[in-house]
Amino acid sequence: MVGKSTCACGGKPKLIFACSGSADVGAIADQAARKLTKDGSGRMYCTAGIGGRVSGIMATTESAAKILVIDGCPASCAKNTLEQAGFKKYEHLQLATLGMEKGETPLTTATVARVVKAGAAKLAC
Repeated sequence: MVGKSTCACGGKPKLIFACSGSADVGAIADQAARKLTKDGSGRMYCTAGIGGRVSGIMATTESAAKILVIDGCPASCAKNTLEQAGFKKYEHLQLATLGMEKGETPLTTATVARVVKAGAAKLAC
């Protein structure tokens, strides 16, 4: 049986890369990625490993069925990290599109749940 974190078309993983920055929205992005992983929607993966061009992380990412990038603020650091490493095919979720502003959005169960809902929709096959 194929797990939820993979697509039925070959069992390749769905990977989630999150901003884990120091701002409130970075914390929300990070916690949403962890919740999406716990829920089985995908698997949180190492954004820093992409930045560092770690060979195993790069290879796994290249073989992913789907990639979701969650950025806390409009600087889009996670998206830029993947793009600079050569990744062009991904879904992008920027928390400002959900009305969440840096320095103005507390980390709560409700804010994380909003991001999880939007992220799960982008990861659906």
